[in-house]
Amino acid sequence: MLMTAAPLAVALLASLPWCVASAVLFVRLRATPSLDDLEVQPPPLDGPRVSIILPARNEAAHVAACVESILASTWRNLELVVVDDHSTDGTAKLAREAAAGDLRMTLVSAPDLPPGWFGKQWACQAGASQATGALLLFTDADTRHAPDLVARLVRMRTARGAELISVAGHQDMGTLWEQAVQPSVFTLILLRYGGTAAIERAKRASDVVANGQCFMLSRSAYDALGGHDAVKDFVAEDVMMAQAVWRTGARISLVLGIGQLSTRMYDGLSSLVAGWGKNVYAGGRFAMRGGAVGRAVYPLLLLSFPAGVLIPFLALALLAGSRAAGLHLPGNAGQFTAALTWSVLTSACVLASFALANVVNRDRAWRAVLAPLGGAILLFICAISVGRGRNVRWKGRGYLTR
Repeated sequence: MLMTAAPLAVALLASLPWCVASAVLFVRLRATPSLDDLEVQPPPLDGPRVSIILPARNEAAHVAACVESILASTWRNLELVVVDDHSTDGTAKLAREAAAGDLRMTLVSAPDLPPGWFGKQWACQAGASQATGALLLFTDADTRHAPDLVARLVRMRTARGAELISVAGHQDMGTLWEQAVQPSVFTLILLRYGGTAAIERAKRASDVVANGQCFMLSRSAYDALGGHDAVKDFVAEDVMMAQAVWRTGARISLVLGIGQLSTRMYDGLSSLVAGWGKNVYAGGRFAMRGGAVGRAVYPLLLLSFPAGVLIPFLALALLAGSRAAGLHLPGNAGQFTAALTWSVLTSACVLASFALANVVNRDRAWRAVLAPLGGAILLFICAISVGRGRNVRWKGRGYLTR
């Protein structure tokens, strides 16, 4: 009996990290406020002017729908600055046609990219130089905005007492690859940073984050930093902007907005690999605590997450397959039972975490069964990202991130 109980106890103890991670994810998501929960109110007549800055480089597939959604906003005092970043696919023409003469939209061309700058940051800087609002909202061309997104975000920013606030919206996932990988990445981000309360109470700059798909801050705070010049050579400019604002003593916040903002980040396997491949290592390094030492061990920690998603399912398949085939793995019956218990428990925790992430995103919970596939693909993405180091390539441009 003792010979059986001891391996089983070890198996239960070894499964704790997966069980705790699943429980932490549940608690953090439940405690994270949402723009969707705010009562609908008419926008104030005297609300601050909000300038929405939209950098766009070869975004013909998205820009028209994005512009139309923004210009449908109920916020009265609003302007949209679209920055065409040397597009070659008719992005500027499509943006202009989508605006249909709406004088609230200004279309500008980004100047030539200077040395040391990433293209997106330079386009954001160019757009901000034309903006006239007291509040600046930076967004991506692959987003869609609900009519009352701005009104709710302004109210939430005030309620949270935040200088910089960003929104985690609905992630549109059209292909099997997206449905497998995206929940993996966003689960990793949430486990690292926590929910709204953890970000707002952060004691270190490395513990704050922003979502570059939609974030708002005051013009005065932006100018005090020198604008995007403060983050001009970082691949994860949204994370570094949040850290820069935090260092001024201001509060950073991130809230849900599943019904207010939607994004189709990538449209298949190749774009997933290219997109996350440029970010997860080169950008994630500065989310590590411990300075240079933390960044040195970051590759191992980065690879451990997708490995931790994948290994339980591989172990379960091996054990179940061997039993079905009548094979005898090394070890006694108690050890086999313990290993099987560990693999079942850890696999169940991973499935529960991914099911929860899908439900929050208003997707089908059963897609959690794609977790092993997502873990395998993310492990591959992380490996090539680590191998690439600080070299980044995106939309036809090569960079060396800080």
